[in-house]
Amino acid sequence: MRILLVGAGGVGDAIAKIAARRDFFETMIVSDYDLSRAERTIAWIESKGQGNGRFVAAKIDASDPDNVASVAKEHGATHVMNAVEPKFVPTIFAGALAAGADYLDMAMSLSEPHPTDPHSETGVKLGDDQFAQAPDWETAGRLALVGMGVEPGLSDVFARYAADHLFSDIDELGTRDGANLVVRDEAGNENFAPSFILWTTIEECLNPPVIWEKDRGWYTTPPFSEPETFVFPEGIGPVECVNVEHEEVLLMPRWVDAKRVTFKYGLGDEFIGILKTLHQLGLDKTEPLRVRSADGPVMVAPRDVVAAGLPDPATLGPRMTGKTCAGLWVTGTGTDGAPREVYLYHVSDNEWTMAEYESQCVVWQTALNPVIALELLSNGTWQGTGVLGPEAFDAKPFLDLMALPLAEGGYGQAWGLEDRLR
Repeated sequence: MRILLVGAGGVGDAIAKIAARRDFFETMIVSDYDLSRAERTIAWIESKGQGNGRFVAAKIDASDPDNVASVAKEHGATHVMNAVEPKFVPTIFAGALAAGADYLDMAMSLSEPHPTDPHSETGVKLGDDQFAQAPDWETAGRLALVGMGVEPGLSDVFARYAADHLFSDIDELGTRDGANLVVRDEAGNENFAPSFILWTTIEECLNPPVIWEKDRGWYTTPPFSEPETFVFPEGIGPVECVNVEHEEVLLMPRWVDAKRVTFKYGLGDEFIGILKTLHQLGLDKTEPLRVRSADGPVMVAPRDVVAAGLPDPATLGPRMTGKTCAGLWVTGTGTDGAPREVYLYHVSDNEWTMAEYESQCVVWQTALNPVIALELLSNGTWQGTGVLGPEAFDAKPFLDLMALPLAEGGYGQAWGLEDRLR
């Protein structure tokens, strides 16, 4: 396996660092529009004695499918791992297919709200553009594994596992994410600093959330709807969660039988207030505006300005404390015929990820899962063609490899299962 990693930001950097400890691939080409970022990642790996000549740096333009295809062909890539913002999904997706390579991403092609009734009806849904091209991937005999991060990704693996091993009938698959992370400045004051790319966060949180119901199909609600308090494990505790647009709701119903699918995220009052203000001021928009500057008029997208004014999430680790939890709440009828409610989850501790990888916990947790998936594809445990989500594959090998201790050839990342009374 020869992997072209597109993007050496926070998540891409963590993917390379996690993969460096594994031996399932021949070469990883770490690429970025800023070559120095790719070189920095490789230098860190080599400083730990883990490179073994398997990592190569390359410059890439993720916005140009021809350039993506050219870099992939130049290095003989068998797999293209997309680790950049979802706005680049279409070009990287096309470039991988043109290069005859398999493809993985952690976020799918972007949505477009319904033009007249956005808070009730779906428009273009997340991933619609990719699923529309499934016949092209099937004809080419190539696989596009989409939504293979943590959320989406691990939660989708949990959905497959719950359906196959825990439930005979599922009422709801509800992804629930929360954290107790705090970022402080040098004086110890708490800062507003999103732990993931703000561009993506705005897209997810201000677009109309999608819900799926068996009798109704996909429909939307207003942003931040249906607040609920969810109790997260391992000391995180109760967090208020709200509906947010996310890929799980668009993926799970395609492969897993359930009456309802939802996604709720613990944002907090401050974060929700800031997002609402950005929306009211039009600072969430992606269409460039004409702005006067000292050098003359320039075209600038408001969202890009907001994102540029905040710290890079990859740099927050040293100032961050706490844990983040990603998981799936499942209700229904257990295999014994009795009512059952479980929460399947994985917790990432920032202190540990910083000590081990110099990577903050949110981006590290996101990066872990595509590496496990690549290993399962490399050894043939997971196989397929077309455009598929994580639910299309057997979940048990993934979760077994994830939890298996490092000394026994696994990743040493235990996942939890809490039975919760209804």
